[in-house]
Amino acid sequence: MYTIRVVKPVRLFTVRHGETDSARERRFTGGRDVPLSPRGRLQCEAVAGALSGVFLGAVYASPLARARDTAEAIAVPHKLPVRLAPPFREMSFGEWEGLTRAEVAVRYPEAYETWRTAPQLVIPPGGEALDAVAARVTTGLNALLDEHAGQTVVLVAHAVVIRLLVLHALGLGPERLWSVDASPGGITEIEYQDGWVTVHRMNTLTHLEEPSDRGEPSQGSSVGEGHPGRVPLFPSGDAI
Repeated sequence: MYTIRVVKPVRLFTVRHGETDSARERRFTGGRDVPLSPRGRLQCEAVAGALSGVFLGAVYASPLARARDTAEAIAVPHKLPVRLAPPFREMSFGEWEGLTRAEVAVRYPEAYETWRTAPQLVIPPGGEALDAVAARVTTGLNALLDEHAGQTVVLVAHAVVIRLLVLHALGLGPERLWSVDASPGGITEIEYQDGWVTVHRMNTLTHLEEPSDRGEPSQGSSVGEGHPGRVPLFPSGDAI
């Protein structure tokens, strides 16, 4: 049950960072500091454009470079600094980091199968428990809501973190991790009120679509599939 108390409503946009090569290759990235891919940087520009007309009180980011760089692109039109928020760093996957899903399935078959079906029961060797990640994310959320009563805030984070924020808002536990999604460049909007929460949109990706995908005429400077030298914005892969 949702029980957070807020003095004034807080509107929170959570954004998953832009694509990385690691995500495209379906690798467990976790705490590894990997850069955005060329597609990921274009996704950042698209997210920044989508949020450019929203009056923001603050822009936060996980300390990892892929989140910081995404947040910087969003913050520029608003002339705001990016504030780093360690509680929203990605889950540590320990020995799984850098491995593809297929490689983890071969090396750790039982643990990987449990991760797919009951993720709250698995602690990757040298990594974090999902419940521990949920606890630090909730602590970070409480601090953010206390500081930004009555404001709209952007938080750039990671797949597991954003899933946990949405589940928390819906009154669901970490065991439901795979019930929601968080794609690279996806935008989720949550409004926190006194004793109540509304998820207005979840993992929206329309800002990443080509004009032609929406039935609009294509512009010469746009980017998309099927054109030499152009990079599609729509996310590929969903590794974390």
